[in-house]
Amino acid sequence: MKDVAERAEVSLSTVSYVLNDSGPVAADRRARVLEAVRALGYTPNESARNLKRRSVATIGLVIPDLVNQYFAMIAEGVEQAAAEKDVLVVFCTPEATGDGESWNSRLLRSQRLDGLIYLSGANTRMESLVELTQVGPVVLVDEKLPGFSLPCVVSHNRRGAREIAAHLTSLGHERLAILSGPQELWTAEQRLSGYREAIAAAGLDPDAVPLFIGDYQMASGERLAETALSCSAEERPTALICANDQMAIGALSYCRRAGLRVPEDVSVVGFDDLPIASLLTPRLTTVRQPARELGMEAVKLLLGLVDGAEPVSPPPAPVTLKIRESTGPISAG
Repeated sequence: MKDVAERAEVSLSTVSYVLNDSGPVAADRRARVLEAVRALGYTPNESARNLKRRSVATIGLVIPDLVNQYFAMIAEGVEQAAAEKDVLVVFCTPEATGDGESWNSRLLRSQRLDGLIYLSGANTRMESLVELTQVGPVVLVDEKLPGFSLPCVVSHNRRGAREIAAHLTSLGHERLAILSGPQELWTAEQRLSGYREAIAAAGLDPDAVPLFIGDYQMASGERLAETALSCSAEERPTALICANDQMAIGALSYCRRAGLRVPEDVSVVGFDDLPIASLLTPRLTTVRQPARELGMEAVKLLLGLVDGAEPVSPPPAPVTLKIRESTGPISAG
């Protein structure tokens, strides 16, 4: 800034007024400052500027991986909302390091972050999360964790699960099978509860519906679909309720391999509405979660906490049932 001031023949305060648009500057002086900035290739140090004005400079995002399209969409929302506030995001993916979240917590602490957004996974290590809460304010996104009264941003998993299971029963499906997510995750528990509520509302016994526990990964969906469907046509489930789109994609892969027609022989549903869901053959019936909006809301909540706001979680975001060609009436075959 001193070099800019000298070249433009103005004071440091004038340079600051121009760069921060924080005070009146005569047109000729503003033009000289901007010309000096261009000539010198000056770029303001955002960290220093933010420290001086005591506003947020950098936040962290801990995310299981960026291969899962749903996680990536949440990350896009975080990045978009942070960019609008001139905030830098440090991404940490536990699976990318052999030491996992312990390494990430050390990294985040060393960066002197203003706060963290935490997207948990099936392999979340609670001791690492405790370390992360010591860095600064922490906001959970898409999950709630037992034993932690942390503010969180989630969608209406239970309601979405009820709606998609009710869709199947309305088509006449009674022989159902549930391919669930990891039992220790809040989202999986909420979705399983919603499925069972809709099944009971249809006059069926939810305890009699076969339950297979997966890990939200495509491979587990394929493996569990093979287990669920490897029986006689008279006993085979006519519909698979998959806990997320990744598992549903795996289930569709098995059905193709086994020569089962979807939805004529078996209907398949997912949850999340990944971008690929509407591009599959057949297109996948699923529940749309506002992934990018969840990421953006998490940033808003976190920045409020940094400014001293009360840690109050917003209400669950609405979800939308998307009916496509992977489901059909029981009489279709």
